Amino acid sequence: MRGIDTTQSDMFSYVSPEQRVPKDHPLRPIRIFVNDALQALSPEFKRMYSEIGRPSIAPEKLLRALLLQVFYTVRSERMLMEQLNYNLLFRWFVGLNMDDGVWDATVFTKNRDRMLKSDVARLFFQAVVEQARLLGLLSDEHFSVDGTLIEAWASQKSFQKKDSGESGSNGDSGNASIDFHGEKRTNDTHESKTDPEARLYKKVRAKKRSSATPGTW
Repeated sequence: MRGIDTTQSDMFSYVSPEQRVPKDHPLRPIRIFVNDALQALSPEFKRMYSEIGRPSIAPEKLLRALLLQVFYTVRSERMLMEQLNYNLLFRWFVGLNMDDGVWDATVFTKNRDRMLKSDVARLFFQAVVEQARLLGLLSDEHFSVDGTLIEAWASQKSFQKKDSGESGSNGDSGNASIDFHGEKRTNDTHESKTDPEARLYKKVRAKKRSSATPGTW
């Protein structure tokens, strides 16, 4: 029998986010030891925040949201807030109810920066990794990454001669007047003034394969 295409949304929902998440979802065990780590850090949170004033974002929810941003490679806080608005899995993991509003991206960023500047964020991630290690969820296998695929926090104009202390002509911090075209630059002679770990790379075309001899494979 053909189903009915109902376009009017229900006003109430009797299914919680907890019921929506599958029992075997990989985030379920992670959430358990994340909550254990957060519980152990509760005294640290109490020392960080004042007992008076306007309540801020709960640090537990903020750190859970940051973990989701890492797990799912959400590229910005604004997109993370967008996901939290309609993604039931994200809401469940962070601890938001169905009707709870999400935070403004700017407010979330300011609270995040405050958390990362303190020692609490390091202790939290360290505790999560330690619990994952005890559960045998870590691997000592290494992997390699093509350095040309890593986006560095440095522009081409930030690369200057190593013996040059200038940051741009006429004190131009943006290096807008630097013309590097036609100049030979290498990692031995030049370095980035904004990101010392950045390196120069160039694409190399693969050698053209010789055609097979007729009659052979």
